[in-house]
Amino acid sequence: MSFCLETYLRESANFEILISQAGFKECKKIIEEHSPEIIPVKAGEKILGVRIIGLPPIPIGINEEKGTITLPYTKPCYGTSVVELPVKKEEIDKIKAVGIK
Repeated sequence: MSFCLETYLRESANFEILISQAGFKECKKIIEEHSPEIIPVKAGEKILGVRIIGLPPIPIGINEEKGTITLPYTKPCYGTSVVELPVKKEEIDKIKAVGIK
């Protein structure tokens, strides 16, 4: 079974919200400043079980040293947030595989 972001955010406290109720451009800037590696993905790409929406290309921040990713997460009625959360190496590899080359 793969990782599901919706479930994780509901059931875990092991994540950090870097910004909330922000615009897509502001989220992109935060991700780029916060992450040592950026993987751009297409809008609508499925990452951690959810479709990522925003202004393409959408940056996904990778910090392999910490074992975390940083991504924009949009929830209707709540707006867009930037969330940093720990993931397994295999999830990082999946993100890299769908990245825009």
